[in-house]
Amino acid sequence: MKNDPIALDQLSDAVERLAPAYCDLSDRIWGMPELRFAEHRSVEAQIAQLEAEGFRVTRNLAGIPTAFMAEAGEGGPLIGFLGEFDALAGLSQEAGIAELRPVETGGNGHGCGHNLLGAGAMLAAVAARDALREAGIPGRVRYYGCPGEEGGSGKTFMARAGAFDELDAAITWHPGAFNGVMSVRNLANYQVYFRFQGKAAHAAGSPHLGRSALDAVELMNVGVNYLREHMPQEARVHYAITNSGGVSPNVVQAEAEVLYLIRAPRVAEAEALFERVRACAEGAAIMTGTRWSYEIDKACSELLQNRTLETVLHGNFGSLGAPAHDEADLDLAARIRRSLSPGDIASEVASFGADPAMAESALHDGVLPFDGTPLTQAGSTDVGDVSQIVPTVQAWGGCWAVGTPFHTWQAVAQGRSAHAHKGMAQAAKVMAATALDGFRDPELLARAKAELAQRRGGRPYECPIPAEVLPPPLRAKAG
Repeated sequence: MKNDPIALDQLSDAVERLAPAYCDLSDRIWGMPELRFAEHRSVEAQIAQLEAEGFRVTRNLAGIPTAFMAEAGEGGPLIGFLGEFDALAGLSQEAGIAELRPVETGGNGHGCGHNLLGAGAMLAAVAARDALREAGIPGRVRYYGCPGEEGGSGKTFMARAGAFDELDAAITWHPGAFNGVMSVRNLANYQVYFRFQGKAAHAAGSPHLGRSALDAVELMNVGVNYLREHMPQEARVHYAITNSGGVSPNVVQAEAEVLYLIRAPRVAEAEALFERVRACAEGAAIMTGTRWSYEIDKACSELLQNRTLETVLHGNFGSLGAPAHDEADLDLAARIRRSLSPGDIASEVASFGADPAMAESALHDGVLPFDGTPLTQAGSTDVGDVSQIVPTVQAWGGCWAVGTPFHTWQAVAQGRSAHAHKGMAQAAKVMAATALDGFRDPELLARAKAELAQRRGGRPYECPIPAEVLPPPLRAKAG
């Protein structure tokens, strides 16, 4: 595809014709920001659009009400596009302005651009299907509606259920401040609740009779904080006290809960670190005379790079280029940047591996260089589990002002902007072109699969979430 400029021009024109409907869909999802595994309205909007396009929809993947897939085409290879649509808590924000102004105090907001991510992946899937049909090339296109990426590892539960096993390749993207290949090393993780049960007592009259569950949580946290010196440098451990046992200081707290997120470069390392954190919980329980338990909430694997597909995607980005911005786009981006500190901007530019001089640009108007070397980033994603099963490639789409941090009101404010829509459409073109390269060249897919096998070293995929751990919607019903 990248060597056929006429075909690329035709694909680009087709995406531009389709784009208004998917920009509208993205805006509607932006306006109903739903949290992990509760994205019911967003899912129904996506399914309605795909059914109107003639896709065959399968609901309730892995038993999750907001997980689905939609397929079109016949025969040939099967290539999947991964979409997301969940929001973040506490990031409600009006669109198109450069000051903090929540739509709803304490409400949700699309601070990671998943409204764009899902709509853009759908746009790419429909464009690829149309191009296949027009060219008479056999092949199946599949779109995956993947819930709960933010703190839920929806794709990991879907992977455990075998949802991606049939694919020949998987393609996705993420909104950001730059255009280019998203070639990164992310961290595997475990997210675990630790719960302590003690004995209530009057904190002044009979404290000696009490056994404080909150003391146990605090002592556990102290132990983990001392552990930080002795864990791998790339590892990360975070926690939030999710139940402090009440709001009365004159009561010895009989119950308390803390949620830990434990990250390391590989699943085995994250699991080993989890065991050490678990020992801190056990020690805290012994010290306080309380009982303790834990519950694994979710987990995800590290990303596996597929340089074969990344090289093709980079070539398509080079041929298609960056989206064209007008003065209105640049004006909003400049106003957003004035709300950020120089440190914010410099940190974000560095995280993309971009030239530091890019910190002076309002919007990225080029394509990031790519030499096959992945960047190391300390975040995590459930795309990692898909990449362990099937050759997977990701793109960055320039949808935000340069320097915009993820998970901020500034990202939400740009989520319905014209420059975000342009970045989404350009990413869709690149993804669709990369899929068509695979459909037209089975040898490309064979090389991508061989690379995956080599990176896995012959080991089969093992889901990091134990079989007995249910997805949160099913867990709630079982409880």
